[in-house]
Amino acid sequence: MVSNVDMSVILRLNVGMKSIGEVAAQFGLPAHVLRHWEAEGLLTPTRAGDRRRYTDTDLHRVAAILISKEAGFGLADIRTMLAARSAQDRREVMARHRERLLARIARAQAALDMIEGECTHDDIMACPHFQGMLADRLRDAP
Repeated sequence: MVSNVDMSVILRLNVGMKSIGEVAAQFGLPAHVLRHWEAEGLLTPTRAGDRRRYTDTDLHRVAAILISKEAGFGLADIRTMLAARSAQDRREVMARHRERLLARIARAQAALDMIEGECTHDDIMACPHFQGMLADRLRDAP
């Protein structure tokens, strides 16, 4: 049984806070994603009994996670960036990500070059443009 004192504490805890369902709906996410992010150490919502309650700070953190994911960061790097105690620590994570992103961009550009190449050869292996792309790939292979 909940006493009047206990109930007033619970009510105060819930003012201005959102449930996991409300937060999930606000961001268009399934609730299990928020629970996963919590398990990964990205979110720490307040608990009211066995219920998660999200503050405005938590909502900002969800938005930051989503922006970081859109930029291609993995959860481990996002956790490191959000927990970074200095700008230098954050810059190191971003520099590593920048290198991976540049490599992905180069691969995407090569794919676009292949698609946009106007090869008139019946056999693509006879196309000089395609042969150049193959030579580049062989040269860059480890």
